[in-house]
Amino acid sequence: MLSTLAVANYRSLRQLALPMGRLNLVTGANGSGKSNLYRALRLLAETAQGGVVPALAREGGLGSTLWAGPETISPRMKRGEVPVQGVARTEPVSLRLGFAGDEYGYAIDLGLPVPSRSLFAHDPEIKREVIWSGPFLRPASVLVDRRGAMARVRDGRAWRVAAEHLSPFESLFGQIADPQTAPEVLSLRETIRGWRFYDHFRSDAQAPARQPQLGTRTPVLSHDGRDLAAAWQTIREIGDPQALDEAVADAFPGARVSVVGDGGRFLLEFSQHGLLRPLSAAELSDGTLRYLLWIAALHTPRPPPLMVLNEPETSLHPDLLPALARLIARAATRTQVWVVSHASRLIAALEAEPACNTIQLEKQFSQTGVVGQGMLDAPAWYWPER
Repeated sequence: MLSTLAVANYRSLRQLALPMGRLNLVTGANGSGKSNLYRALRLLAETAQGGVVPALAREGGLGSTLWAGPETISPRMKRGEVPVQGVARTEPVSLRLGFAGDEYGYAIDLGLPVPSRSLFAHDPEIKREVIWSGPFLRPASVLVDRRGAMARVRDGRAWRVAAEHLSPFESLFGQIADPQTAPEVLSLRETIRGWRFYDHFRSDAQAPARQPQLGTRTPVLSHDGRDLAAAWQTIREIGDPQALDEAVADAFPGARVSVVGDGGRFLLEFSQHGLLRPLSAAELSDGTLRYLLWIAALHTPRPPPLMVLNEPETSLHPDLLPALARLIARAATRTQVWVVSHASRLIAALEAEPACNTIQLEKQFSQTGVVGQGMLDAPAWYWPER
């Protein structure tokens, strides 16, 4: 489980360190930085997929994602005595992401390449990567240390060079994840690859979840929900079918969901009192279909290390939100959950859960911060130096 998430110089996240619990709820007004925090977490996940630099390129490149304000905001600027303005830069261009967990911590520092005549001169480079043990970075706890093109691995009380010619645009997860020479890298890579992100399931008339699909055992629902029927049947056969039925009954009293297989193609059917026949997925309302997708996602037989839900209330009637909160809370007993929401009814229901860790964001001088978090309230965090 992650205990701390840290971001520096990513969009409005000038310097942020957040404590994390089993169930995390991120709230705040529009423009407070919720989406930026979600994107930063997705960017961290890309390090284990080998796509952190392409992911930055899709956002417009390093120049577009960096903090756009001055390097420092003086007390006189905050008091309005002088205008907010830039000064001569004293630190290198740096976008930093990191987290600490039960076993390992990780941090990555991305910057600009050395000026050259290459057409890729604006591609960001990985300047530093560090993996350590424990809740925060200390010299004695460092296990893997990458500086530019060289990476070394701790070997007892000494260091062993693992690579000397690493690609500057690819994380060490894709270059030295070897079970013999760097088991920590391999272990952490597989953990990060297990993170799941669910962001706005499709529910339009052409949504894949409404169409019959060729069914195979599906312990993990896809990000767009195209394999809903197969995932539902997989939970029935190797998961917790009783919890599945209870989740349906909690949201739709008296209803039941079944899966029909026709020539290897699976189709979801929704039965309710008063109807002479079940409704197919194509006939369901957007809200009902989305809720069934959330039931399938949160009852996975293969719980991930981290599950991130971005605005799960989309298209749901407010009366469904308390049931959704109960569904999320039950899932948090099996996996760490991160919820981004601005629906007041869902927020109130989740905050009623004892395990809920609420992170309310606000923006001051265009910087995202946590409401009520003072300098001594933030978790201990230290960035590796270049």
